[in-house]
Amino acid sequence: MLLLAVDTSGKQGSIAIARCGPNDGCEVLEVADLSGGTFSAELVPRIAALLAKHNFTKADIGALAVVSGPGSFTGLRIGLAVIKALADALGKPIAAVSLLEALASKGQRGRVFSALDAGRSEVFWGEYEVGGAGTQLIRERLLTRDEWLELAGEESIVTSDPAIAESARVRGLRVVEVERLRSDVIAQLGWRKIVSGDTVSPEALEANYIGRSEAELFVKGS
Repeated sequence: MLLLAVDTSGKQGSIAIARCGPNDGCEVLEVADLSGGTFSAELVPRIAALLAKHNFTKADIGALAVVSGPGSFTGLRIGLAVIKALADALGKPIAAVSLLEALASKGQRGRVFSALDAGRSEVFWGEYEVGGAGTQLIRERLLTRDEWLELAGEESIVTSDPAIAESARVRGLRVVEVERLRSDVIAQLGWRKIVSGDTVSPEALEANYIGRSEAELFVKGS
């Protein structure tokens, strides 16, 4: 099955296509970068060009994965709108992947924290349990710098933001600093969700902005 993965959550974005099977995982065929600020004009043509380069058309797409947040308000809207339209037209499943979840998947097994700069001295903060069955959400929320430094304990903090990594190291915390994730990681996580039936319809797909007023909506089981 051909899977298309899209990330337009940040200043830079990417798309990936992967050949996936229920027992074999995903073979990522290619990842293409997207320039920040031009997602609205660039995304659809780049998807078409990437498919054509590998002798596919949109009709060959069997599933879709997309970063649902947190991130840029405008960027997320563009990416989600394109995925919704494709899924609706093709009748294919969508896996919504949190960028915090993708970061946490890069940590060791056990309780893992992930963090991203949210601006205004705030941090998008994720708490996950990473194991053989995948990455399980505990909760995601928006915290101040002081709040997240207080919450961090002996668990690893995974981040792609150098400033967050440095703040954690100054406090003597355990940090796993990774490069900005691309859509090959989103494809792999998205496929796991699709195989397990953790999918959303185009109508139900929404952006995960993680604002303070909605933070507790992301507590597992609430």
